[in-house]
Amino acid sequence: MVRSIKNPKKAKRKNKGSKKEEGSSSSSSIPSLPAKVWQPGVDNIEEGEELQCDPSAYNSLHAFHIGWPCLSFDVLRDSLGLVRTEFPHTVYCVAGTQAEKASWNSVEIFKIFNISGKRRELVPLKSNVDGSDMDSDSSDSDGDEVQDGGSSIPVLQLRKVAHEGSVNRIRAMSQNPHICASWADTGHVQVWDFSSHLNALAESETEASRGSSTVFNQAPLVKFGGHKDEGYAIDWSPLVPGRLVSGDCKNCIHLWEPTSDTTWNVDANPFVGHTASVEDLQWSPTEPYIFASCSVDGNIAIWDIRSGKSPAASIKAHNADVNVISWNRLASCMLASGCDDGTFSIRDLRLLKEGDSVVAHFEYHKHPITSIEWSPHEASTLAVSSSDNQLTIWDLSLERDEEEEAEFKAQTREQVNAPADLPPQLLFVHQGQKDLKELHWHSQIPGMLISTAADGFNILMPSNLESALPATNTA
Repeated sequence: MVRSIKNPKKAKRKNKGSKKEEGSSSSSSIPSLPAKVWQPGVDNIEEGEELQCDPSAYNSLHAFHIGWPCLSFDVLRDSLGLVRTEFPHTVYCVAGTQAEKASWNSVEIFKIFNISGKRRELVPLKSNVDGSDMDSDSSDSDGDEVQDGGSSIPVLQLRKVAHEGSVNRIRAMSQNPHICASWADTGHVQVWDFSSHLNALAESETEASRGSSTVFNQAPLVKFGGHKDEGYAIDWSPLVPGRLVSGDCKNCIHLWEPTSDTTWNVDANPFVGHTASVEDLQWSPTEPYIFASCSVDGNIAIWDIRSGKSPAASIKAHNADVNVISWNRLASCMLASGCDDGTFSIRDLRLLKEGDSVVAHFEYHKHPITSIEWSPHEASTLAVSSSDNQLTIWDLSLERDEEEEAEFKAQTREQVNAPADLPPQLLFVHQGQKDLKELHWHSQIPGMLISTAADGFNILMPSNLESALPATNTA
């Protein structure tokens, strides 16, 4: 159970060194040394060494912040195209702040457009490795690199809605993304209609609203105070518009059923099956009455809302707190879970009756898993963030191929000395953010990930996910 962002006041500052811990390069004052991959918790930074990002690893990489740190955010589905592969990109998000004072918190609805990037070969040329640093105002291509999207500076537009207390978690309804639910540390769950703010952002193509200090006072559609404590777990049904579950730190889960577009009936009689805090909730992608939960008690529970208030199945999933879960929408039998001890597991729910449903288990991370999410475009791919300040991407379909590895190392030996003991399923490691909290794939832009941390947001598109992108743009 790792949640709050420490020292939020300090984290407000713009982090000019937000990419210092990805790869390495030597200082001009010491002899040039071969570049190598730096492993946190394994390697030490020697005197005179400086760690820098390798931009050739990304098709696009931008960092930005919106004021206070955000523990949680969500990517909003938009009408700009179902599958978008051409730069520049535009994204819409909603986030909740962790401000220094409760009265300073807000829900932040923002749009970022002119997100630039480039296409690279899977094995980059040596000339592409320029060691340049990146931040919210800089391009992710420099000098000799060709830009696909014109001007390289993304534009951030922001709208703020006052929120009582810090936002523990926020989620947008996929069918109606202007409807969002927020969990507050005051113990209230609120549902909001942000359509006016999204419309204002959609109609504007200027920087006029960037850094705006205006905070709108808006009443939520619903404010539910029936939970006995604050919570973090909340999820909208992907199959039934408006159906919602919320879980609290006292082990209770409440079901929300929509009675109209703007009203809900919240069942006062909770689902109870865990013996400790409910940390995360996920609806089944194929069964409208089924959802899963995970808890500090180390268990994952599967629930059927038609069958009473007790779980249909309960699994001892980990030996410590289960912080997060993700149900694979492309392979609905697969459920991923992340633990406080840094491990994460993949379960095949078809094997529950046989006792051992674990089909993959990884111990790469050494600190708590803070977020986990399956790719919406590749059934075997998922992303994981951890308190060790790493965001990792995994492809479970990969197996070790010694001949292919030897060929790849032969092509890249002058650029990188990769560790030999990495799991073959580990596709990508992104570093540079401090106190990573949550990540999300963009469901309409294949290969794009957005992550939030104490020092702000990153938008990244790893270059080695290129092969997973659709061949044509149907936008």
